[in-house]
Amino acid sequence: MDAATEQAVVIWPLLLFTAATLGLILMMIGLSAMLGGRHSSRLGDQPYESGIKPTGSARMRFSAKFYLVAIIFVLFDLEVVFIFSWAIAAPDLGWPGYFAFLFFLGVLTLGLIYEWRIGALDWAPKAPRQYRLDAIESNQRRNAQR
Repeated sequence: MDAATEQAVVIWPLLLFTAATLGLILMMIGLSAMLGGRHSSRLGDQPYESGIKPTGSARMRFSAKFYLVAIIFVLFDLEVVFIFSWAIAAPDLGWPGYFAFLFFLGVLTLGLIYEWRIGALDWAPKAPRQYRLDAIESNQRRNAQR
């Protein structure tokens, strides 16, 4: 068998699968367009979820802190994948792999401590109580000067 024939033998199932998939997708879209209901009413266009009517806009603004905490969560969640993969390979890695894993956990812990110290995990502003204490102290100093 020459190289072109071998390549055709290997590729034709992939081409057949691709054609069948595209055909199925086009058939589903076409049938839904032909058989799907078409009506428009004020009640039908209103969003409805879990038996609760919407109250207000769905276009709410989220604080940047929300996105920061979400990114940090994804980052540390991804690190769990590395921990699981190490756990699977631990018997084969031996002591050097164990020490490398401890180093990895140390760096991860330092990163978490750093994020905690700079306030990246805080949802609320600094501390309203601290602002009040600072205001009281400032008022006391001002009154003492009079």
